[in-house]
Amino acid sequence: MSASNLKFLSFSGNSRILHLSWMAFFISFVVWFNHAPLLVSIKETLGLTDQQVKTLLILNVALTIPARIVVGMLVDKYGPKIMYSLLLGISSMLCFFFAMADSFEQMALARFMLGFVGAGFVIGIRMISEWFPAKQVGLAEGIYGGWGNFGSAAAAMSLPTIALMFGGDEGWRYAVALTGLIALIYAFIYYNSVSDTPKGSTYFKPKKSGAMEVTSKGDFVLLILMTLPMYGALALLAWKLSPNGVSLLTESVSMLIYAGLILLFLYQLYHIFQVNKSIFHTPVPEIHRYKFKQVAVLNLAYLATFGSELAVVSMLPLFFSETFDITVVQAGLLASGFAFMNLVSRPTGGY
Repeated sequence: MSASNLKFLSFSGNSRILHLSWMAFFISFVVWFNHAPLLVSIKETLGLTDQQVKTLLILNVALTIPARIVVGMLVDKYGPKIMYSLLLGISSMLCFFFAMADSFEQMALARFMLGFVGAGFVIGIRMISEWFPAKQVGLAEGIYGGWGNFGSAAAAMSLPTIALMFGGDEGWRYAVALTGLIALIYAFIYYNSVSDTPKGSTYFKPKKSGAMEVTSKGDFVLLILMTLPMYGALALLAWKLSPNGVSLLTESVSMLIYAGLILLFLYQLYHIFQVNKSIFHTPVPEIHRYKFKQVAVLNLAYLATFGSELAVVSMLPLFFSETFDITVVQAGLLASGFAFMNLVSRPTGGY
């Protein structure tokens, strides 16, 4: 079976799983970026400063960094069906929390925790890889990722209009809460509509968990080095929230966070060693070896591409609204054009 034979218009077999999964990813992106096209209204309602708005944009993606790693390990253990349903259900509660926030501090906490929903990508990727053969998995995952990413464009196009339909200065709250309600309903739909693998297949779980396996001492060192940017990014966020930035955290709390990040790194270092300690006394057979630098290169490529997309998707509606004399609805429609190409570019890349 070739990639060209993927039955996209069908709603049975693995095509059904594909459609249900990209819709889950689509909803997760709507929830993740439901604030972006509404920032003008949010800023006016709560009287936020430009610095506070920028902080919200940073917080929105901060938790996604460690969440994808943790959720990835949980998917290996419990399977994508349970994890996607839980992710959507928990995210809906956080969405309601954000919609009801009446201070910058509450909004910042809600936005930080909502970064958790950005981990949905890794769940669906595992689900699709279980249901599609090697010759189709690239295209299938491209459709899953591209149509799911379109959720940010859908949010930009629709939420400002929905907020206006509810009316008043608080219209944005109802628009945001509506996305949470959709996520909650779909969590139950997804759980009752999919299975982790096709009938008769086995869901394989890793023999070792807690860290990635490498096959040489050099790769062991490289793996450790590749974990450092995550802690650097989180430390930078803590600095941004400290008295040196927006003063959301006190100096003592900031120092505690720095200390916690150091302890967390040492804890992860311990797990990396526990998972890979055998390579120091027993060489891995040549047939089972791989070069970790391939993972590192892909990591950096994803940082440059998807990282830049997240940055632009977050700030573009506000940029258009503040730079040009247009309405919030018009700014959202214009900004949606950036993510619109995901409908074509990701499936094409997967093909």
